[in-house]
Parts: sequence; structure tokens; C-alpha cells
Amino acid sequence: MFSELGWSNPWLMATVVNTILLAIALVVPQKLLTLGGLANAWLLGVIIWGTLGLPGYLLVLFYFLVGSGVTKVGLAQKEASGIAEKRSGARGPENVWGSALIGAICALAIFWLPDYRSLLILGYVASFSTKLSDTTASEIGKAYGKTTFLITTFKPVPRGTEGAVSLEGTLAGIVASVALALVAWGVGLITPLEIIFCVIAAFFATTIESLIGATLQSQYTWLTNELVNVINTFFGAIIAIALGFLG
Repeated sequence: MFSELGWSNPWLMATVVNTILLAIALVVPQKLLTLGGLANAWLLGVIIWGTLGLPGYLLVLFYFLVGSGVTKVGLAQKEASGIAEKRSGARGPENVWGSALIGAICALAIFWLPDYRSLLILGYVASFSTKLSDTTASEIGKAYGKTTFLITTFKPVPRGTEGAVSLEGTLAGIVASVALALVAWGVGLITPLEIIFCVIAAFFATTIESLIGATLQSQYTWLTNELVNVINTFFGAIIAIALGFLG
């Protein structure tokens, strides 16, 4: 029956499911995305479901819900200090693609490089594991970091400083990367060994992101947070793919 109606086509299913979710998101009072963010999230959702099906979609949904949740942690305090995310954490198009562009490329690349499907899926998972680790480390560090220091000099700096890290944030980021990798394993996207690859990749990629924030980001106006996020997730995906290839 489903095949007769065309529901076996993943792209049709992706369009229907994401359109329903978009309609729901438009009427709920608590907005996690701006209007432009919702439109772009719809496109991202169609791409991910169309290429990786429900497992891949569940992973990006997990990333979005947890990432949005940690942004709200200590929000009043962060807003008072002027270090909260803009729009009280509501994501716009630039945030959607800054976080998910590399993951979407990995998913789409499966069509052209089917022989490398497992490695591309590993890169997909690692990109989101990296971004969730980065988001969690930053937001928890800004809310609860007791001592925040610049990664290049290890000198204490105010919370929210670009390139600043804290023990609390770093540990929270590691936990977040483990959680997302475990979800990916639970839905059948990666193996137990690849969980380790994702966590290692996330740690090194977020360290690179902090180094960029502490050195280059203040020198170049074009090096926006969203572009740095793309670079961050790119390194996460590449490191994990390299580990998977060598392992």
C-alpha cells in the first residue's frame, strides 16, 4: 500500500515529514528558530532524511534539541553579562548551515561516492558530535566556568572571550560528544569503535576552533562565528574519517 502511494520514496517521505514539523513549529509559542531558520531547517531535514533516512534524521534532531537546550542554560545570567547568543538562542539560517553544512555535504556525497558510504557516515556523525561538543562547552563554560583562560596563553580572561576555555565547559563538551556518538551507534549509523573516533575528532576539532578564536578571528572581519563553525565541523569530520580509514 505504501509503495503504491509512493511513500517508499525517501525524498517524498522527507518532504511530508518536514513540512508537518514546519507547520507545528510555526504555531508553537516557544521559537527555537527564526522564520528564515525554519525554512532552512526544512531544507536540511529533507536532505538528511532523503540521504540517510530516519537514523540520520534522528541524529540531527538530537543535536538540535540538545544544542538549543544548553543555549538556554543560565540564559538570564549570560544576557546580563552580554555573552548570550543573539535572539535569546533562536537559530537563523546562518546558524543552521554553520552547524550542518559539512554534515549535509557528507550525506549528499554518498550518492557520488557509494564505496565510501561508511566513512562518509562517520564524517557526518563526527561533524555533529563536534558541533554539539563545541556548543555545549561554550554555553556551559559561560554559565558555570569558574576559571576561564585563553587557550593560547593560559591567562585568565572573562567568560565569553573568543578562544577562552574552562574545565567545566571542556568536560561538558566531551560528555556531549560522547552522548551524540552513542545515539548514532544506537540508531545503527556507526560502530562502537567509531564512537571513540568521533569523540577524539570532536576534542581536537574544538581545540582547533578555540585556537582560531584566540588568534585569527579578531583580525579578520570575514571570519564570522558561522564560518568558524564550518571550519570546526570540517576538521571534526576529516579527523574522524582519517581515523576510520586508518583503523
